[in-house]
Amino acid sequence: MEKLIINAMSNEKRFALVSNNTVENIIFDRPEQRSLVGNIYYGTVTKVLPGMNAAFIDIGEEKNAYLHRDVLTSYVLSPERSIDKEKKSVSSFVHQGEKLLVQVDKDATGVKGARVTGIIEIPGDNLIYMPQGRYVAVSKKIVDEKDDLRSFGMKLKGEEEGIIFRTSSISTTQEEMEKELSTLRSQYAELLEKAASFKKPGILYQNDTFTELVLESIKDMSSGEVFVDELSLKQQIQTKNPNLKVTYYNGKENIFTLHRIEHEIDKALKRIVWLDNGAYLIFDETEALTIIDVNTGKFSGKNDYQDTVVKTNTLAAIETARQLKLRDIGGIVLIDFIDMKNEKDKRYIQDTIEKEFQKDKTRTKIIGFTSLGILQLTRKKTKVSLSEALQEKCPTCDGTGKILSAETIAFRLERELLEHRNSDAEAVLVETTIKVKEAIEPHLKMLEEWLQFKVFFSIQSSTTHYYDIKQFGNHAEIAKKAGEPY
Repeated sequence: MEKLIINAMSNEKRFALVSNNTVENIIFDRPEQRSLVGNIYYGTVTKVLPGMNAAFIDIGEEKNAYLHRDVLTSYVLSPERSIDKEKKSVSSFVHQGEKLLVQVDKDATGVKGARVTGIIEIPGDNLIYMPQGRYVAVSKKIVDEKDDLRSFGMKLKGEEEGIIFRTSSISTTQEEMEKELSTLRSQYAELLEKAASFKKPGILYQNDTFTELVLESIKDMSSGEVFVDELSLKQQIQTKNPNLKVTYYNGKENIFTLHRIEHEIDKALKRIVWLDNGAYLIFDETEALTIIDVNTGKFSGKNDYQDTVVKTNTLAAIETARQLKLRDIGGIVLIDFIDMKNEKDKRYIQDTIEKEFQKDKTRTKIIGFTSLGILQLTRKKTKVSLSEALQEKCPTCDGTGKILSAETIAFRLERELLEHRNSDAEAVLVETTIKVKEAIEPHLKMLEEWLQFKVFFSIQSSTTHYYDIKQFGNHAEIAKKAGEPY
């Protein structure tokens, strides 16, 4: 039984997928960390780097974006043979100062800007239209009708165009798909028209990534129920999925707290993860890679040592896969399982973790065990991990540890205050730090409209970010305690 729990009734939007009472995935959507993936920009080439076979593009964001030669429109559409094109430098296909339409396919991380492609994709319900894609592809989930759809796509598209058939196309008529393609072509023409009016780099099309991710997750659910705390989103989901049971929740307690998702988030931020048998995992995230150490802990087993090792490593493999998805960890991952002498046991553990990742939408490659018995894998990184999103470096220990960021504390305060909305209070006094107050201020007017009462702050000095709701009361009383004029 699967459940999708959606917390959209605040400025930080979140949803969690729960399968058989186990949280499998949590997605966060914050105003300041909103994913740019799928956004289309009008950009200007600032640098062409033949040594990297790439160019840097000013797209109007804080950092310039990275564009590789192989996803330049001019490279893809070049009539030359592939073998001849590959010998040519990026400077043969783009020049500094050139104006381009590009689409983000990977968010900025650390010091790196976003990665973009010149092959624009316009998503529809059943098709993805690529004005300069030049190929036809079919969803991997479609097996029997792949060839028929490819043949239909080749007839449908123009010479330079490309089409990707989504899973839903299997139950759609050809006439409906032709009509949808016409609509997507019109949308692209509107983008070109809009770009023609731009004087400087900027965004042309912005994804509603949160709603899109919600709807995609619902498509992947075999069966189940959706719980959502925002009425308009509930109506959108119900319109797209008329046979799905969608429950609107409007209780005082936050929906994530009610379903114990907050508890899972707190656990996913911890370095140590305990397994059911008393063994535990230690997660160490660095900029270059993530290392996971498996320890037997309190588990001593009932039979021989090797049996204890295999049982512990099996539980560790299953929980490691879940935690990597839950924490949204990407890049290189090294798992130091308890040493196994038998190659058959190693193969079994590798098969176990591969099976767990079959349910993961993010592309993962299991490389195998090293001679030291460490399992290597890579997981595609498209956005920041959970710890990067919710935490910051600790100022006291000079970055060797992490604390919850001011933004995370501010959103927690917002959610707790929303549990008191429409109460009899005229105002509330909140004790907090200056950075938490600054983090909540851009959303304060909207928050007070939701709450129907005024929020006053008492600012305290602290090395860690926190808040304490001190008192609810009438406007004059709370304003006086906050030291503000009534």
